[in-house]
Amino acid sequence: MRSGALRTWGLPIPTLESPVVARSAASLPRYGPDFRYRHYAAVRRLPVAAGTVLGAGAFAAAAQVPPLRRLMASRLAPGTGPSEERRARSWFSARFVGTAADRRVLTEVSGGDPAYDETAKILAEAALCLAYDPLPETSGQVTTAQAMGGALTERLVAAGMGFRVRSTSALPGSP
Repeated sequence: MRSGALRTWGLPIPTLESPVVARSAASLPRYGPDFRYRHYAAVRRLPVAAGTVLGAGAFAAAAQVPPLRRLMASRLAPGTGPSEERRARSWFSARFVGTAADRRVLTEVSGGDPAYDETAKILAEAALCLAYDPLPETSGQVTTAQAMGGALTERLVAAGMGFRVRSTSALPGSP
């Protein structure tokens, strides 16, 4: 799917986030009754998008064949990973486009190395949030948004992650 707002090709990403976001939206009134969520990887060039789909398909198929799965698993020994210097150079940026009846909002979440450093930061701040912050009363199996919501976001901002609104605009045909 071609996105005019970001000038990219959007590749659907089949991950766990969609059901979790849908569950949060169903239980939290601030999402509103018409909330929908989908997510895509944004790719600027069609050949890269096609190559990504073919490569991911080949990787998934190879993982089903035991000798190929063992070969792929042997490429990285347990306990190895990027050096501290490489992690210091790594970063991520995730953009989200939200639309309402007459507005479009482009937001961004950003930070350092997502695989090691930011994941550890998120887990540590979530644990501190659960232990020390005043949170809404919940019970049972709840999502992060239900359990911690804004309190966790505040902690992550204080820990150096970025959450910002990049732009807002009227949708075509809006007053």
